[in-house]
Amino acid sequence: MPFTIAEIAHALGIRAEGDVNLRIHAVAEPAQAADTDLALAMKPEFAEQLDQGTARAAMLWDTADWQALGLSAALLAPRPRYAMSGLSAMMDDGARYPTGIHGTAIVDPSAVIQNNVTIGPFTVISAGAVIGQGSTLGAHVFVGDGAQIGANALVHPGVRIGHDVRIGTNFIAHFNATVGADGFSFVTPEPSSIENVRDTLGDRGDAAAQSYARIHSLGGVTIGDNVELGSNTCVDRGTVRDTRIGSGCKFDNLAQVGHNVVIGTDCLICAQVGIAGSSRIGNNVVLGGQTGVSDNLFIGDNVITGGATKVLSNVPAGRVMLGYPAMKMDAQLDLYKQLRRLPRLIADVAALKKSVSKTDGSH
Repeated sequence: MPFTIAEIAHALGIRAEGDVNLRIHAVAEPAQAADTDLALAMKPEFAEQLDQGTARAAMLWDTADWQALGLSAALLAPRPRYAMSGLSAMMDDGARYPTGIHGTAIVDPSAVIQNNVTIGPFTVISAGAVIGQGSTLGAHVFVGDGAQIGANALVHPGVRIGHDVRIGTNFIAHFNATVGADGFSFVTPEPSSIENVRDTLGDRGDAAAQSYARIHSLGGVTIGDNVELGSNTCVDRGTVRDTRIGSGCKFDNLAQVGHNVVIGTDCLICAQVGIAGSSRIGNNVVLGGQTGVSDNLFIGDNVITGGATKVLSNVPAGRVMLGYPAMKMDAQLDLYKQLRRLPRLIADVAALKKSVSKTDGSH
C-alpha cells in the first residue's frame, strides 16, 4: 500500500483507463470516498453517488462511461463483484497478530511446529500435533493430541481443534469455532418414544421413560483444503468413521455439522444451518440460512435450499428447495400464493352460502 491503478489492474487481470499512475490508499463506498480512495461504484445506481464524494478513481462495470462520471481513472471489470474478491485481498492488512510464538503459549515438546508459524498468547498445542508452515494461531486456541493443521492456516482466538483432527491447507477458522467435539449420540436400553414417533410419524407408543446411554465418538474429523469456518460453527467427530468436509467449503457463523456427516466440495453452508448425523451432502450445494437437514439423508450435487428450509427426505441433484417440509421452490411459492388467497376465498364462500340460504328461504 498504496497501489497504482495500473498495479491493481495487473493484479486483478482487468482493464484500466485514464491516469493509471494514480495512487490508491484505500477503498470506499462512492459517497464516502476521498480523493486517495478507490470508489466501489460497481453498478449504475452506485455510480450516481460519486458526486457526493471526492474520488478520482473508481471500480466500474465493463461498459461504464468513466469520463462522463468525472473521474481521472477507472478500473473496468466484466464482473466487478468477482474483481472485488482480489481487490479486497490486496487491501486487507490481515488480523495483525504479532509474529512468533508468544511466551505464554504452551507447546508440547513432541508437537511439530513448522517454519514461520505464529502462536498467540495462552494457546495450547498438545502432544503430537502438527502445525503447518506459515500458519497463524491467535490467542487462546486449543489444538488437541495428534491433530494436524496444514500450511497457511489462519485460526482466530478461541478456536478449539480436538484430538486427531486432520485439516488441509489454507484453513480459516473464525472466533470460537469448534472442530472435533463428540457427536450427539445417545441410546436407551429399550426402544424409546422417540423411536416410536420416528417409525409411526406421530404415535409415541407406550414406551417407558428411560435414561440415555452415551455412544462415544471413536472417529475423528477430516477437513480438506481451502475450508473456512465461521464463528461458533461446530463440526462433530464421527462415531466410528470420520466426519468429512471436502475442499473449498465455506461455512457462515453458528452452523452445526453432526457426527458422520460427509460434505462434498465447494459447498456454501450459511448461518444457523444444522446437518444431523450421517447425512451426505454432494458437491456445490448451497444451504441457505437456518436450513435444517434431518439425519441419514442424501442431498445431491448442485442443490440449493432457501432460508429456513427443512429437509426431511432425500433431495435429487440440481433441485432448488424451499419450505417446511422442503419442496421444489416454485411449488412452494405457488402454494404460498394460494394460501394468501384463502381469506378472500373463505369470505366468498360465506357470501355464497348466505345468498343460497336467502334463496332457499324465499321458497
